[in-house]
Amino acid sequence: MKDWHPDLSRSSSPRYMAIADLIEMDLRSGHLVAGDRLPPQRELAKRLNVDFTTVARGYVEAQKRGLVDSHVGRGTFVTGGADREGRGFALDAAPDPRRASVVDFSMNLPPEPDDPELIGRMRDGMSAVAANLVPLLRYQGFGGSGMDKEAAAAWLGRRGLKPSPERIFVTPGAHPALLAIFGLLAKPGETVVSENITYPGMRSIAAQLRLNIAGLPMDGDGILPDAFAGACERLKPKALYLNPTLQNPTTLTIPAARREEISAVARKYQVPIVEDDAYGFIPVEGPPPLAATAPDLTWHIGGLAKCIGAGLRLAYVVAPDTKAVWPFVSAMRASNVMASPLNVALVTRWIEDGTADAILRFIRAEAAARQRMAAEILPAGSYRADPLSFNIWLPLSSGWTRSTFSHMHSSGIGVVASDAFTVEGAAPEAVRVCLGGPITREKLQGALEFMAHALEGPPEMAASFF
Repeated sequence: MKDWHPDLSRSSSPRYMAIADLIEMDLRSGHLVAGDRLPPQRELAKRLNVDFTTVARGYVEAQKRGLVDSHVGRGTFVTGGADREGRGFALDAAPDPRRASVVDFSMNLPPEPDDPELIGRMRDGMSAVAANLVPLLRYQGFGGSGMDKEAAAAWLGRRGLKPSPERIFVTPGAHPALLAIFGLLAKPGETVVSENITYPGMRSIAAQLRLNIAGLPMDGDGILPDAFAGACERLKPKALYLNPTLQNPTTLTIPAARREEISAVARKYQVPIVEDDAYGFIPVEGPPPLAATAPDLTWHIGGLAKCIGAGLRLAYVVAPDTKAVWPFVSAMRASNVMASPLNVALVTRWIEDGTADAILRFIRAEAAARQRMAAEILPAGSYRADPLSFNIWLPLSSGWTRSTFSHMHSSGIGVVASDAFTVEGAAPEAVRVCLGGPITREKLQGALEFMAHALEGPPEMAASFF
């Protein structure tokens, strides 16, 4: 509950009107923000030395202005509303089409929230954060404040992780974290290993750091433990990179038993594991992270791009031990200084008030709906997917090549050829097709129907329509 002590002398209106006026004034100044719970009417009447009816009428007037909302048994809450000239306190400006149309279809995009109530909650969070706008524009220490680390710990706890606060860091996205971690683990010319079909960002990071990256063979459960052991004997890798849950692009999830086998090999050869858990929060009950089975060997990266929003550019990193903390902090500070305090404050607010969980539930539900749509349109067995993945992995046949099929992006969906994901050897004739992003269900259905129809015939027949 907000400890609100209004000064009625600030308004010349009748006392009940003055209460509404002061709510409005304090919203303008940021002393009150959307979501604040006002004192109960009897308590405020006692504070102001007025009768109960005056406060009750004041709250009713504030509700008429759209400043508050009352709930029986819960209390009266600030909603934001608008002032008498119609200027909104909440973020109610019309979207700028120059912003709304920007999208990178080369990325694997989660479905975007379109529920008005959820968007309203998200906007209320931004309004609340804006009350601290000036201090959030300062330089701040790297890794997040105490309250931000508490929120990170609560969020990581959903994956069964309970690291000590000194091992948790709020970083400006998974990419900078990966760059720093691999810069610590390996020197130019040394080798790291990964899935042979892996996240393209890992390949780019290895090239940037001038590391050799070797791909490990896979089956339907992920990398083969024996192949990993053999690579440890031959190549003496400095680290293993894995995207173990809803892997980008194949959508496979490494089961718990295979994770334990991989951890056992890593422990035998003392190879650090870098766990990119970008999609780990999407399954309701996924396998435990590798950081839970081998915490002393694993750098865990809990990115927020896929489960809350990519534009936040935030990821929670858990270091394997306190000895690794200072080199990591130094590497991150040298290249990034800090994560955006504005974005960090927003995510912390969303985690604390439940909005982050609401976003995650929406993404799960929408991803599942889109996967059901794909299953109804595309032939069974013609692609690989998970019921909650944002994409499908589509092998091509009948003369179709990945370069030809990649032109499907003109239909409003992101299609990326297998070349981007292949570490070693010839790239398979396959593409990743993203089902998320700004595209609506209706337009996605049309694109998938066109895709299914095109694949029934030779590529020459459909190429002119792409």
